[in-house]
Amino acid sequence: MEFNVMNILFDCAVILLSTKLLGMLTRSLGLPQVVGMILAGLLIGPAIVGRLGLGSFGGIVNPTSAEMDVLQSFSQIGVVFILFSSGLETDFKELKRSGAAATAIACAGVLVPVLLGTFGALLFMGWPGRAASHGMIMNALFVGCILAATSVGITVETLRELGKLNTHVGTTVLSAAIIDDVLGIIALSIITGLNGGGSIGVTLLKAFGFFVFTIGLGLLLRWFFKGMVKKYPHKRRTGIFALVMCFFYAFCAEEFFDIAAITGAYMAGLMLSGLDDTSFVDRKVVVSGYMIFTPMFFAYIGISADFSHFQASGLIFAAVFVLLGIAGKILGCGGIARAFHYSSRDSLTIGCGMIARGEVALAVYATGQSLIYYENGVLAGIDPLVSTIFLIVFSSILCPILLKLVLKNQSHPPLEGKARGVSIYSEAISDHSADHQEIKNAAAPCK
Repeated sequence: MEFNVMNILFDCAVILLSTKLLGMLTRSLGLPQVVGMILAGLLIGPAIVGRLGLGSFGGIVNPTSAEMDVLQSFSQIGVVFILFSSGLETDFKELKRSGAAATAIACAGVLVPVLLGTFGALLFMGWPGRAASHGMIMNALFVGCILAATSVGITVETLRELGKLNTHVGTTVLSAAIIDDVLGIIALSIITGLNGGGSIGVTLLKAFGFFVFTIGLGLLLRWFFKGMVKKYPHKRRTGIFALVMCFFYAFCAEEFFDIAAITGAYMAGLMLSGLDDTSFVDRKVVVSGYMIFTPMFFAYIGISADFSHFQASGLIFAAVFVLLGIAGKILGCGGIARAFHYSSRDSLTIGCGMIARGEVALAVYATGQSLIYYENGVLAGIDPLVSTIFLIVFSSILCPILLKLVLKNQSHPPLEGKARGVSIYSEAISDHSADHQEIKNAAAPCK
């Protein structure tokens, strides 16, 4: 199906306007703007208003499948920008210091939700009264694997807006979410391997190769950037080359190593963190991404929600699915954090920071659809598509709200040598001198 470019332009206008207005509204109510952006996607998309027969009214985004692919592409670029910026802001020393804890938290963040989701799905399929066949077990493991995914983009932006990204807890959450993403994909590959759909050894080898590739090449590129920054400080070419590295890493991660593109983007930012011009590059990323692509990412979560095939009988399973997904992250990640001597509030912050799900959960569903259990061509297991959408929507909204409540009146000093994690949006509005400098740079001839 072809798409109309004019419709895309109209959709972009509505998305940017609605995300900004609702973002400002939620912020005025004391909530992070991320909540408003996701709600904007739900309100302007077909999920709610379209179901009420109001989709033809002006101001409502109702894209065709081809236009939806374009918006999805914009949203994927947006989350790549978010993770690249997060990598740039990550402190190497703090990442190393929280490495063991973050790894253990990520492992628990995968294992506990997978176990809860697997047993929950088996119960809904009639076990133990009904003997669990191989197909039922694979279907249940598939459901549990969906719960393992974490949408790091939502958590990162929420922590950034609350000024908590550049703290020990924020770095732990970010590190654990990145590791969680890789472990979740490996878990899916192992499950499909058990079902004859892939090789466990090859999957583990690809994951290892990904980190060898990104770190090895990253050290060379880091040396190149050091020399360029020293000779040509604060030039736009630095930001352009950095974005080239970001997109190349994101491409290689998914295309060659079957690792999520956002993980590649984060690794690109991480390899460039701590340089003299890192803050300058980060500023360029903010200007490039947060004006259009990042709002697209949050709005797309709401716009892509589809409740048309949902039946009332599936509401109970969807509710349980959401509860298991949230409880699994809070109990698993928060419990391990407490074991690593984090305070109770910090442990709860880490657990709440890991509950958000996004595009990775949908990618897991799309990859593992072959594990849905059928008998004689009739669905005998659980198709978790609608439940996955519910999980994405509710967890994406609950994550920033819970983080806001947990972090209320809590002071986390910024890490040494790093700027405070202030809101990108308020910074873009209030920092007039930086805006004037951007105008001068735009008007100046390219160097």
